[in-house]
Amino acid sequence: MDKKQFWTVTEVMDIFEVDERFLSELEEEDLLSPVCREGSPAKVFRIEELQRLSLVKALVEDMGVNLPGVEVILRMRQMMFDMRRQFDEILDDLAQEFQDRMKRGE
Repeated sequence: MDKKQFWTVTEVMDIFEVDERFLSELEEEDLLSPVCREGSPAKVFRIEELQRLSLVKALVEDMGVNLPGVEVILRMRQMMFDMRRQFDEILDDLAQEFQDRMKRGE
């Protein structure tokens, strides 16, 4: 079964109950990055962008965060994910070193 990879602006507006102006504002603020598929001038959204839009919409509508605040939150969120990944890599390295030492009998 093929999973849908791209959604049109109209589909996104219907799914998320937003208007084109809101999507344009998010694009202008670099909070969303739709793409143009080869051979078509129409903008489409990937699943990652839909997930991001869902978060942005919740921050704006449910929590009253303005767009500059959303940008800060998204940047901090990404930094937290990056730090978590780095921490996991450090733990993996330590676990591997511990296993190696145990095998050598140290």
